Amino acid sequence: MSEPAIALENVERRYGERVALSGVSLSVAPGQTLAVLGANGAGKTTLLRILATLLRPHGGVARVLGAELPEQSWRVRGRVGYLGHDPLLYRELSGRQNLRYHARLHGVPLGRVEEQLAAVGMARRADSPVRELSRGMLQRLAAARATLHSPELLLLDEPRAALDPAAAEMLEPLIGRGSGRTRVLITHDVEGGLGEADLALGLRGGRQAFALPTGGLDAAQARELYA
Repeated sequence: MSEPAIALENVERRYGERVALSGVSLSVAPGQTLAVLGANGAGKTTLLRILATLLRPHGGVARVLGAELPEQSWRVRGRVGYLGHDPLLYRELSGRQNLRYHARLHGVPLGRVEEQLAAVGMARRADSPVRELSRGMLQRLAAARATLHSPELLLLDEPRAALDPAAAEMLEPLIGRGSGRTRVLITHDVEGGLGEADLALGLRGGRQAFALPTGGLDAAQARELYA
């Protein structure tokens, strides 16, 4: 059997005295999608940031793409794509300039930038400063940035926020299940999240409520997290 893309054993994270995550354990195989469900403040974004190597776990074991975190974070960073609430784009630069900057960081040919701009429907506005773009356009550019280097693992925090149906459909080949990548998807759309995931992690107050294959979980059980 192949090594899990993600393996967590009793992962914990604190902010001072406050426990943000505790006792999170699961395994995600390569190519699978994990939906992370829970109310605001449940620890979802904290988990995503640990997987992205942006936060250090304070307890337990976290392995991502075969690397143990945080000691081997350097082995992971170039293989992960992160799409969160912040588009991680320089506002004074254009979309094209932003993607070219990220291409140089990852050693990606500049021709890939033009492919990504076309893929997200931003070729015509590619030279506009980011500060002039709508929230939906920013999200499309952020998706292009997150997938520019063909990452093995995608970490997605409400990736379809601010997108109209046509834009969301446009991004599916890059960030959807059809991309073929391992994905961790934070969403408040319980039915939609379960429908496109293989596994579901439920968090309540930073603690694991369940970690189950989606076939063994119904939407009513998941919605209890938000009660």
